Amino acid sequence: MSVQKPQFYTSVAEYLDSEKDSPVRHEYVDGQMYAMASASDRHNRIALNLASRLNDHLNSGPCEVFIAAMKVIVDPVVYYYPDVVVTCDPPSGDPYVRTQPHLIIEVVSPSTERIDRHEKAFAYRRVPSLQEYILVLQDRMQVEVYRRPSGDEWTREIFAQPEEQVHFTSVGLTLRVRDMYRNVRWSDSATN
Repeated sequence: MSVQKPQFYTSVAEYLDSEKDSPVRHEYVDGQMYAMASASDRHNRIALNLASRLNDHLNSGPCEVFIAAMKVIVDPVVYYYPDVVVTCDPPSGDPYVRTQPHLIIEVVSPSTERIDRHEKAFAYRRVPSLQEYILVLQDRMQVEVYRRPSGDEWTREIFAQPEEQVHFTSVGLTLRVRDMYRNVRWSDSATN
């Protein structure tokens, strides 16, 4: 006896085809498409700071940095749009999807925190090429680095002081916490 798919089930092929010209980006998890929410000015500033520094650093190497609109395949039936991703995919692959991320950065907002910390963290850790997963909080200065030094073991470091230096071992770049938050405007109620 076969199990019937729900009527709202979307195949991977249908998902990939529809995303090419969709005005709204969707993440895909096992047949379900989830619309991406818009991002705040803080979120955009942090992602831009990180992507621009990474892009300058990776200028002449085989790896590339992408921001917000590049899908990463995490599993044959899971596709996410990381806020910032560094990949080392060979040329001539799918121009809309990357398969070999080395570094993934998610800028964490209150509405995405549960998914970024749990669902995505679990899924990303299963990607063999991934060496670092970094969470950068948008409402206060805090950077969490999850690193795979070897095998399946992951370590975690937290940086919350502006002058602390965060070393991105996967790409050989070191940044101060304050540089990641450059030009971020904090409200009176935000802790910084």
